[in-house]
Amino acid sequence: MLENSPKLWWPNAGTFEVVIGAILTQNTTWKNVQKSLKNLENFLNLDSFTALHVKVIKEKIRPSGFYNQKAPRLLVLAQNIQNEFGNFETFQKKVTREWLLAQKGIGQESADAILCYACLRDEMVVDSYTKRLLKTFDIAFKTYKQYKDFLEDGLQEAFTCKELNLIYAQFHGMIVEYNKTQKL
Repeated sequence: MLENSPKLWWPNAGTFEVVIGAILTQNTTWKNVQKSLKNLENFLNLDSFTALHVKVIKEKIRPSGFYNQKAPRLLVLAQNIQNEFGNFETFQKKVTREWLLAQKGIGQESADAILCYACLRDEMVVDSYTKRLLKTFDIAFKTYKQYKDFLEDGLQEAFTCKELNLIYAQFHGMIVEYNKTQKL
């Protein structure tokens, strides 16, 4: 891990901010997501975010791109969390991968990022960095699930401890940081 990285690699892990960041990071760089999160800094909790108008969200997340698509999806997601779970803490404890995948704009990678980094669950995130790194070792699969199973099974076998969330989070972070320096 990088010297000053948070314990779970993703900044502010365990907060609603991660849910927003997981959606904003789709098809853009983290640098742009950081600009959007900075614009949203007073609205990074469930209650204040759901009180925003979609036009305000669009304006604030403009640096992340696809703001006309992401803003309404983020607002509906936040409202669904509030309606279904009441608050973010209950969401963290009770949300399922299936519920997340049923939300418009959330695919497997985003669902796993939310479960791993926002809900602190034992889920490995498979992203393009992960696939790129494995490809350098001639390891390639056809489906997301095959990548995920390969990594989770290998890590569980190597680390027989109870802190799998920490291992998955840090391992994913190391993959991303390595790829950034190697230009894979």
